[in-house]
Amino acid sequence: MKDFKELRVWQKAHALALEIYQMTRGFPKDEIYGLTSQIRRASVSVGANIAEGCGRRSDGELNRFLQIARGSAAELEYHLLLARDLKLMANDAHQGLEKKLIEVQRMLTSLVAAVAARTAELPAKPGVRKALAANSQSR
Repeated sequence: MKDFKELRVWQKAHALALEIYQMTRGFPKDEIYGLTSQIRRASVSVGANIAEGCGRRSDGELNRFLQIARGSAAELEYHLLLARDLKLMANDAHQGLEKKLIEVQRMLTSLVAAVAARTAELPAKPGVRKALAANSQSR
C-alpha cells in the first residue's frame, strides 16, 4: 500500500483528531484522566491504525488494522455521545464532530471492502474501485 498520508480517510481522521484535541481542552480538569483521555486516545487510534496497516506487508494485515480503526471510530462515537449527554459539549459541537466521524467511518468501510476485494482477487464492483481510488488520492 502507498504512503498512509496520501489516503483521504487518514487525512480526515487526522483532521478529526486535531479537532477533538482542541474541543477537549475545554473539558473540566477532573476529566483529564477520564473521558478527555478516552476521547483523545480513541480519536488518535483511528489514524494510527490506518498508518500502521499501511506499513504492513500484506493486504490481510492492512485489513486487520483498518478493522481496528473502525472499532476505535465506534468507540469514539460513543464517547462523544457520552460527553454530549454529560453536558461537556454543546449539541451543535457534537453534531459537527459526529458528522465528520460518520464520514470517516463510511470511508473506512469502503476501504475495507476495496482491500478485501483486492485480496480475494475478484473484480471489484465499480463503487469499491471508486472508494479505493478516492482513498488513494490527496485532498
